[in-house]
Amino acid sequence: MTTDPGPQQSAATAQRLSDAMKRLRARLRAESGQHSVGLTLTQLAVLGSVVREGPVTAARLATLEHVSPQSIAQSLAVLKAAGLVHSEPDPQDGRRKLMSADPTATQLIDNLLAGRAAFLTRAIDRVVAAEERQDLEKAIVLLERLAAADLSDGGI
Repeated sequence: MTTDPGPQQSAATAQRLSDAMKRLRARLRAESGQHSVGLTLTQLAVLGSVVREGPVTAARLATLEHVSPQSIAQSLAVLKAAGLVHSEPDPQDGRRKLMSADPTATQLIDNLLAGRAAFLTRAIDRVVAAEERQDLEKAIVLLERLAAADLSDGGI
């Protein structure tokens, strides 16, 4: 028989999970070399979206990143000045601009992602015992479910 852990225990678990994710994100940023590239997290997120989605409009980027068009414009200005993205007229609507990544931007994002993956691979190999690997797989499934949770109706 399972018992409901109650709202206080759920809140404590939520806080521990949030803290652990913050520490892991910070560690991934450090291990990947992200701090040394001179771009903010927002600028790197926008750059990653341009690399994945490009050519793409600024409006689409704002939607993807869940930020305002003004915030996207600021990030794109920095990325353009750094030579990481460029714009060209949309062939279907000359009033719109399409943002594309420079090959150096693609390489930068690939290097950052590879650095993160390399750290996680080493960390898993060193701190997760063979008998815990199945637990890690279960945790990943749970994290994916949490990330995809639609709480708009007030429940899961």
